[in-house]
Amino acid sequence: MSKIIIQVPVERELLDELDKLSKEQSKSRSEVIRQACRKFLDETEEERLDRIYVEGYKRIPETTEWGEAQEAMLSEVWPKESW
Repeated sequence: MSKIIIQVPVERELLDELDKLSKEQSKSRSEVIRQACRKFLDETEEERLDRIYVEGYKRIPETTEWGEAQEAMLSEVWPKESW
């Protein structure tokens, strides 16, 4: 994957913290920034999926009958635990 160089203005304090972390982890500043960006994107996607999940349950709430039906089906499929 080709890399594109970008310029991002940051406060001196943030740059100092990034440099300190990169030194502690023996990574380049660029690698620390790339990992931070990836983590932010992953967390943002996880939050989006959580919102979709919650919205789905608000639109179509699970009923007691649904849970009981699932329990009945699973009891037929999974063997009884012997512990």
